[in-house]
Amino acid sequence: MPALDLALVAPAALMAGFINAIAGGGTLVTFPVLLALGLPPVAANVTNTIALSPGYLGGTIAQRADLRSQSRRLVVLLPVAVLGGLGGAILLLASGDRLFSAIVPWLILAASALLAFQGALRAFLIRRAKDAGRVAVHPAWSAVPLAFAAVYGGYFGAGLSVIALAALGLGSDEPLPRLNALKQAFAFAVNIAAAIFFAFSGQARWLEVVVMAAAALAGGWLGGLFAGRLKPAALRWTVVAIGLVVGLVYLTRR
Repeated sequence: MPALDLALVAPAALMAGFINAIAGGGTLVTFPVLLALGLPPVAANVTNTIALSPGYLGGTIAQRADLRSQSRRLVVLLPVAVLGGLGGAILLLASGDRLFSAIVPWLILAASALLAFQGALRAFLIRRAKDAGRVAVHPAWSAVPLAFAAVYGGYFGAGLSVIALAALGLGSDEPLPRLNALKQAFAFAVNIAAAIFFAFSGQARWLEVVVMAAAALAGGWLGGLFAGRLKPAALRWTVVAIGLVVGLVYLTRR
């Protein structure tokens, strides 16, 4: 990849790390940039997944206090995340560029829609936790919807956190901070499982991976610094608008 292309992909990854730290949806920025620079769709998705997956570790570590007392749920959910992430990764490589490129616009639009409803979902979960009282719910109730979420995450990934949070909320009345911690650990496991598999696929563009990973980590650090000063809703709607425009552009180009 020419130096000019790397100079374009690095700021996109920096922005993605920043966005993921505050609102989520960074893939909707980096993936279209990789496509615009000429990477085949599958290679772009593989490269994007590997490059951005370490960023989920920081969020998981930051919320480790809310995970310590949820080992029972983690024992059930993490194997689902790993197996589903691997399944989605295998499905992506089996799809090939032609089928994946036909699906990409719809995936981008769906991810944008999910991100748009993130605020409403959070409000619903908060109300549900307040109204229902603390009722013990076995974590296995979330396993089936989370399995579908994990496969989706390994296949594409944008909007995974929103889907996972919704699935966890269906099977638990835990407070939102504890659900967020579970969601973060789940998304990290899905992405790392897919990234490790992709690393041996021969589809990854490693120069771009290194540049993007460094930029995304820096963006995540900056996002952490500004998290208390910015309104996540405003940033989220900006990402939604970008996703809608990109998705519609790809639809009209088919």
